Amino acid sequence: MRGVTVVFDLDGTMVDTAPDLMAALDHLLVKLGLPPSDPEVVLPEVGHGARAMIDRAIHALGHKVDPADLDPMVEDFIAYYRDNIAVKSRPFPGFEIEIAWLAREGARLAVCTNKREDLAWKLLTELKLDSYFHAVLGGDTLAVRKPHPGHLLATIEAADGDATKAVMVGDSAADIDAARAAGVPSIAVDFGYSGEPVSALKPDAIIHHFRELRVAVHTVLNKR
Repeated sequence: MRGVTVVFDLDGTMVDTAPDLMAALDHLLVKLGLPPSDPEVVLPEVGHGARAMIDRAIHALGHKVDPADLDPMVEDFIAYYRDNIAVKSRPFPGFEIEIAWLAREGARLAVCTNKREDLAWKLLTELKLDSYFHAVLGGDTLAVRKPHPGHLLATIEAADGDATKAVMVGDSAADIDAARAAGVPSIAVDFGYSGEPVSALKPDAIIHHFRELRVAVHTVLNKR
């Protein structure tokens, strides 16, 4: 695996963050006098960030959101989430075993997420995963973010990797579209938060459990 860079999305790919994200969202909705949100409606928006989650939740409850009101809502959401970021969030089964193996084999590991960079680092640190990664770029790190290919390519560069020997692992259209636009092969996990079957996103490979990751990485790179 030396010379290979494996870039991961965070929410819904590496870590099941849904419980803590939904708790933060429901905290905000209660303050607004609204009922709790439906995870099936909101979780597909996780890959687009907190603003998209909040907007979707409120619209699903039959209310309109003034764009000017979204900024303070996002800050309220973030403040609560930051203080409760790893209460119930846990890596998906097998993830820690696989990244430890990838690291031992010499792969460079990175995170490309639309989560704020400081929150991404905080979550990784609290889950004791931070030491594995050579770079973490959030949705606020650059002027662009997924599905823009520049976000992924900059992540690979920050990890001192080579885009011609890189793989993107994600769970949503934002991940797969960014990889495709960047010319990087993609692996989709089918246990994340996508609102549609990941097969419809046409990734280069699909895994059902992280025990399948190392074979999938070799397969997509050999195809390239």
